[in-house]
Amino acid sequence: MPDAATPGAFLLNGLTIRPGETVLTRLIISKLPSGTVIDVPVHVFRSAEPGPTVLLMAGMHGDEVNGIETIRRMIRRGQLQKPLKGSIIAIPILNIYGFLNFSREVPDGKDVNRSFPGSPRGSVASRVAHRFMREIMPLVDYGIDFHTGGAARSNHPQVRCLLGVDAETDALAAAFAAPFTLHAELRPGSLREAAMRQGRRIIVYETGESLRLDEHGIELGSAGTFRFLQHLGMLAEAPAPTQATVVCRRHTWLRAKYSGLFRTSLKTGQYLEKGQEYGIVADPYGEMAVRLESPISGYIIGLNHMPVVNQGDALLHVAVEVTPG
Repeated sequence: MPDAATPGAFLLNGLTIRPGETVLTRLIISKLPSGTVIDVPVHVFRSAEPGPTVLLMAGMHGDEVNGIETIRRMIRRGQLQKPLKGSIIAIPILNIYGFLNFSREVPDGKDVNRSFPGSPRGSVASRVAHRFMREIMPLVDYGIDFHTGGAARSNHPQVRCLLGVDAETDALAAAFAAPFTLHAELRPGSLREAAMRQGRRIIVYETGESLRLDEHGIELGSAGTFRFLQHLGMLAEAPAPTQATVVCRRHTWLRAKYSGLFRTSLKTGQYLEKGQEYGIVADPYGEMAVRLESPISGYIIGLNHMPVVNQGDALLHVAVEVTPG
């Protein structure tokens, strides 16, 4: 929150951070049963010139390493340290519990990104969300929340946000210029929903698969972040997009009609034609194999890599209502 006693300064974790300062502070969340303190490192890079405050955050789900690596690289390379105006708050890992345990959740099995705005007396996930809302959210004007596909699913590099609702959010997504921009409704208890309720604009960047580094997606995420910051006047220059953005108003999953072993030769980013074979589900005993044909046309934006599937499991995520950028 702003510090009334010092013009231009704000308070974070008990510290007064003035314009022009660079600070690393640690938010203490809780302790493990062993007594080990769990804290969240928070980097703050402030310009001497007034301007917006941008949040760059990853590791909401501890096994989603691509966003963690994206922010880590930008910090390590010194690419965030001197905004032309305003402030950057960079949090490489919010869910330290999940990161330590290669897990999406916190130890009580709950999802931090379904626990906002949280409670100081709630579950572990709720307490993490509450601490963030109390310390970080009041400072934020805009943000990028970095994520990765979960449960053995990979996502093609994409931005998710509410399209057509707020012109400023649309402009931020367009500036990021990911290969795909998806209209995504707000989910109850999510960071995006909590931010929207307070008039703060946060977009989500997704790429790759949990527990695997996606080099291409990481570099695209960095470049998109620089364009996002340039759009806000916080950077003088940023790399141009390498391809036109495909805007997706509607998307759906193709789901398994049969249980068995699933295999496909398709990749994310490919265009899928209606009637095209996109994979095979076979029983494990060599008695049956079913060829899968797509009932729709669209771009493949997500793919299930789990070979063993049950009826109803999501196989391909397809963007079916698209507008070339």
